[in-house]
Amino acid sequence: MTMTSKERVLTSLNWQEPDRVPIHAYLTPEIHDLLQSHFGGRDVMECLGVDFRGVGATWLRPERKDPDGTSYDEWGVGYREVQHEAGGSYWEAAILPLADLKTMDQVRAYPWPSADDFDYSVVEQQCDAVKDFAVCIGGAGLPDILNGVSRGRGMETVMMDIATRDEVGLAIIERRVEYYYEHMRRTLEAGRGKIDILCMGEDMGNQNGRMFSPRDFTDVFRPVLQRFIDLAHRHGARAMCHACGDTHEIMPDLMDMGLDILDAMQPEPRGMDVEKIRKLCKGRMAFCGLISTQDTLPFRSEAACRAEARHRLDVIAKGGGYIFSPAHCIQAGTPLENVLAIYEEALGRKL
Repeated sequence: MTMTSKERVLTSLNWQEPDRVPIHAYLTPEIHDLLQSHFGGRDVMECLGVDFRGVGATWLRPERKDPDGTSYDEWGVGYREVQHEAGGSYWEAAILPLADLKTMDQVRAYPWPSADDFDYSVVEQQCDAVKDFAVCIGGAGLPDILNGVSRGRGMETVMMDIATRDEVGLAIIERRVEYYYEHMRRTLEAGRGKIDILCMGEDMGNQNGRMFSPRDFTDVFRPVLQRFIDLAHRHGARAMCHACGDTHEIMPDLMDMGLDILDAMQPEPRGMDVEKIRKLCKGRMAFCGLISTQDTLPFRSEAACRAEARHRLDVIAKGGGYIFSPAHCIQAGTPLENVLAIYEEALGRKL
């Protein structure tokens, strides 16, 4: 029997096998445009069989841009578009106003964004429009303590803030956390039980292991992530956390915290032995990702891409608890045939 996307995702998250593996996609704009051209202008997410759709409150504040093209986010951070060698571009933080905050008086005086800056009345209607899909809110950028604050303060500074428990640095982190927590709380309430997954993100690992000591994780990160996990569960939703790098040492903590889905699982780091970590977490914490965007998709053959996809489908997805997805956004320059190959394996048909 063919399931709806929502039924498919929830069946897998209940550790049962659905009619086919649930599918997600993370694409750079360049790859999205390439796929849209291939599909003759049709909706890319629909063509790839993606089972998730996002909803959210409407941002009410006017967009701020400088004449030179610098674009500002709600934190006052200014971004400029930077081209990279592969032919794509990223918006990189160029104006870092949080780096200027040196005292608690400056923190208190800063023009922080507010959860009042959104119209939540649109959320339920959005949920109804995509009711057959797994309905998601949030994203990898919340609370995103390390990356998110670093974009306005500098990564070295934020890492030192955490290591030294700097009063000003921790106060800035608290402002970010409270803003996103209240925003998500109101969004969940507005969804009236129709939201399936609260998405969040935090960088906890790099290519070689932990980003922070166990003590830093316990003192700074764990209480924050726990708040969002508990918030999702109170509203009948699952909690999904994006985390790059090698997170295998932290997985027992995440399972103890009740995290439902660890997202964009990166298979390349040495500690991320795919079958070993699946055995560790099976029945407790689902995985999303595990299709290599650092090596296999951009640099290997179409046959290698199909083989990796088949391993995830035949071994990792058995018994549920797996969402088929690239491990991160598929980068510009990745061959189209490789992208199509992994989704053809997941869908069981030609694209």
